[in-house]
Amino acid sequence: MAERLAAEVRAREGGRLLAIPGAVGELVDKITILEIKARRIADVDKLANVSRELALLEDQLREADLSGAALAAKKGELAAVNELLWDIEDEIRVCEKNADFGEGFIALARAVYTTNDRRAAIKREINRLFDSAIVEEKAYA
Repeated sequence: MAERLAAEVRAREGGRLLAIPGAVGELVDKITILEIKARRIADVDKLANVSRELALLEDQLREADLSGAALAAKKGELAAVNELLWDIEDEIRVCEKNADFGEGFIALARAVYTTNDRRAAIKREINRLFDSAIVEEKAYA
C-alpha cells in the first residue's frame, strides 16, 4: 500500500513520498491539524499542499480500517484542542508583534503547555483505543 501511494504521488507530483510508521493518535492528530489548515489558509499554493497531504492521510486512516463512534468522538476532542492551540498561538504572535509581554502573554504561554498536555492525553486515549503498536511518549523537567 505504501509503495502504491508513493508511486502515485511521484507520478502526479514528481516528488518523493515516505511511508513512516506512526501511532494511531499521531495520524488522527495530523489529520485534525490539516483540516484546520484547510479552513484557515487562504494561499492557493499552500492550500493545495495541505489538501494533498490531508487526502493521503485520510486514505491511510480508511485503509487501516480506523473508524467508528469512539474514534469520531476522540477526533472531535482533538480537533477542538488543536483549534484552541491555533488560536492561542495566533494571540501569542500578536503579543510578540506588539512587544506585549505582560500578564496576557504569560497566560497564553502557560496555556500552550497545558493545552498541549490535554492534546497528548487524547492522543494516548486514541492509541489505547486502537491498540497502537507505536505510542508517543512525553517527558518534561
